[in-house]
Amino acid sequence: MNDLHVVFGTGAIGLALIDELNTMRLRVRAVNRSGRADVPDGVEVVAADASDAETAAKAATGAGVVYQCLSPPYHQWARLFPPIQDGVVHAARLTKARYVSFENTYMYGDTHGVPVTEATPLRAQTRKGKVRLVMAEQLRDFAEKGDLDVVTARASDYFGPRGTAQSPLGDLVIGAALAGKPARLIAGPDQPHSYSFTGDVARCLAAVGTREDVAGEIFHVPNAPARTTREVIAMISEDLGRVVKISVTPRLLLRAIGLFNPTLGELDEMRYEFTQPFVVDSTKAESRLGLSATPLDDAVSQTISWFRHHSSSAK
Repeated sequence: MNDLHVVFGTGAIGLALIDELNTMRLRVRAVNRSGRADVPDGVEVVAADASDAETAAKAATGAGVVYQCLSPPYHQWARLFPPIQDGVVHAARLTKARYVSFENTYMYGDTHGVPVTEATPLRAQTRKGKVRLVMAEQLRDFAEKGDLDVVTARASDYFGPRGTAQSPLGDLVIGAALAGKPARLIAGPDQPHSYSFTGDVARCLAAVGTREDVAGEIFHVPNAPARTTREVIAMISEDLGRVVKISVTPRLLLRAIGLFNPTLGELDEMRYEFTQPFVVDSTKAESRLGLSATPLDDAVSQTISWFRHHSSSAK
């Protein structure tokens, strides 16, 4: 592979991946709309609209690997997400680069508490899940036809440094706790849930981007053993040295909020992840890639430390 790694997206995952690739002393280029990002010295940042295929291809010039870490606002997935994937796929094919797709687990749908593995059938029922399903099937078809060197890393609901409004443990939980407010949840806190730490996501993406023997495969990001959200909030309480109260938003209120805040309104259809066990098995990545998840209490501590130093406030 060429040694230039091009990361599309400078959100929480994109920036964590850039840090990881930079630590590995690889050449890195970041791509976003503004052409500005808080990245390590030596990392090039260019402006491009990934949904414009020719612009995306220009931004990826010289790449050996491209990473698709972009995600539009929840309520605009159906309109904006497929063109983003199309643009970055075009860039990868034109430059003959490996395409690394960062995804979540929405395409699997509701497994009714059965742990999710890479072999779980794709049976999405939600709007966002169906968007992810179509995109995943497109990549699978490209890989099977030999039209694209693609590898996929899928994370559960993620948290960690820079995971603010878009993370279920971000602004509404850790941010709120630091502001002396109750942690705000969209469903009850007592079901086991797999949370993916951004540092572990980055290490998995970097691993599949730099290994020759994983073409066409799908890996779940290494996750620490599933714990209930109440247990995670207890870890937050222990780190802060005080009890963090829990506030569960009633479903009718969440729907009402969605009339004015469409992004929050999109959370309603994902409640199934929190009303029953939601466990994402990551045995494959652990055994094949030699990765292990950051212990959950350590990951929580690192996240709180980042929030403290970056003054992220609960919304």
